[in-house]
Amino acid sequence: MVKYIRYSFKGSLAILAFSLLLSCSSGYKVVKANRAEYAIDKTIAADSAVIKTYLPYKQQLDSEMNQVLGYSEVAMVKSNDLPETVLGNFFSDAVLQQALKYDPTIDFSMPSTKGGIRVDVPKGAIKLSNIFELMPFENELVAFTIKGADVQELINFIAASNGQPVAGIRLKIVDKKPVDVFIQGKPFDPQRTYRVLTSDYVAGGGDNALGFKNPIEKKVLGLKVRDAIIGYVKEVQAAGKTINTKLDGRITKN
Repeated sequence: MVKYIRYSFKGSLAILAFSLLLSCSSGYKVVKANRAEYAIDKTIAADSAVIKTYLPYKQQLDSEMNQVLGYSEVAMVKSNDLPETVLGNFFSDAVLQQALKYDPTIDFSMPSTKGGIRVDVPKGAIKLSNIFELMPFENELVAFTIKGADVQELINFIAASNGQPVAGIRLKIVDKKPVDVFIQGKPFDPQRTYRVLTSDYVAGGGDNALGFKNPIEKKVLGLKVRDAIIGYVKEVQAAGKTINTKLDGRITKN
């Protein structure tokens, strides 16, 4: 009898709650809505209160972003049409050099795709802001041990996409296929394994990149792509040198 009363009480509460919900429903509905557009442009007077609030933070950020890390003797220009670019070589060489400090067993790298390299780097002073614009993402560097078949899949992707930023590897593209592939100066051997450096974004298939789905080993280096580039430029500057990256034929196309 007690159990019956308990269930009946719960059922009554549910019915009561539903009834209250119906009774609270409004009988009103929207029949007309007015809206207005307000242009945000130079005709609007600056709000001094807003400026006063953000100005100290802006000044601090500008000071940090305008610091000069080093100097480049050449303008490094982005291009998706060429198989090899000075900017791609600079990017890949810088990242690989820094990553080798964390893992000296790395054979070659493709730290980004062409799409991941966002802007040009001008000739002259290289500021911190230039590197943040070049690589605005928080991508981490990862070293993989992969089988020769997976390396083949990766270099097929590089060739089919008309070249990508690489270091430590050389190849020719003929009819969108890779030929004469050399890794660390030696002919590519599909029967062996290789240590390949890339970013977590590329490794996850970003920009349709291939080759990293079934690694034998994966090692997160604890180094961001952007930080590797910053470290490289600073080291070149500290050595009293300038950036003078050139095309070296690492990817050619017939």
